[in-house]
Amino acid sequence: MQVSVTHLSKIFSRTFSRKEEQTVAYENLNFHIKQGEFFCILGPSGCGKTSLLRTIAGLETATSGELNIQPLNTSRPISIGMVFQEHGLFPWMTAGDNIRFLLENNVHMAGRDLDVIVNEFISLVGLTKFTNYFPHQLSGGMRQRVSIARSFANEPDILLMDEPFVFLDYPTRCALHGLLLEIWQRKKKTLVFVTHDIEEAVFLADRVLVMNAHPGTVKTIIDINLPRPREFLALRKLPAYQDQVSELMELLHEEYEPFNANNRQSA
Repeated sequence: MQVSVTHLSKIFSRTFSRKEEQTVAYENLNFHIKQGEFFCILGPSGCGKTSLLRTIAGLETATSGELNIQPLNTSRPISIGMVFQEHGLFPWMTAGDNIRFLLENNVHMAGRDLDVIVNEFISLVGLTKFTNYFPHQLSGGMRQRVSIARSFANEPDILLMDEPFVFLDYPTRCALHGLLLEIWQRKKKTLVFVTHDIEEAVFLADRVLVMNAHPGTVKTIIDINLPRPREFLALRKLPAYQDQVSELMELLHEEYEPFNANNRQSA
């Protein structure tokens, strides 16, 4: 395994009107992520998905428990990349320069031909003609393609993605799902993808961790037993696809039912 989580919990504390308040983001999480796996984290809003991802990235510290990330190469520290909901491109840099900037600041890229790497990944996301365009000259989908190219080009051991397509229209999201899978299968990186979209999780993942509503705990982990490579329109016609979507829908519906019951009582 590459990532192991044991009894992991995160509590946020704040002082309000001289009184300390605590909010549990997630608690007592136990799971592992295999090397080279496409692992989705699925759950209702507020269940701690993003906080968990930020903990794996090292941007936050867990309150208790153990997070163990095993490096593939013992000669250097583990490398983790992250793609956020917003593309995070520098507006004063072209698409190509946004990729190059990250590479120039990666000590492990020293001595390598950065032009070759930039050209390879800008080509992989189908934006060769737009290498010298600035972010404001690109559509939202194009900007997110640059963000994906930049993250893979930096050669992380683990790539974390926090609902990267949530603000895109449906056809663009479907296109980027296919693109993401194509690059992931070529580069064989461990990929952890946060979403609240059931069909997105089933289409992309090898396994899906389903979280309970706030505070987030592990409800279950589902194997996605669908063939690869995957093409969305063909895949969604398979009974096995529909079965897995239905299974996850039922699991998540259980999490929303208490909320719906409260609404019915107050109506």
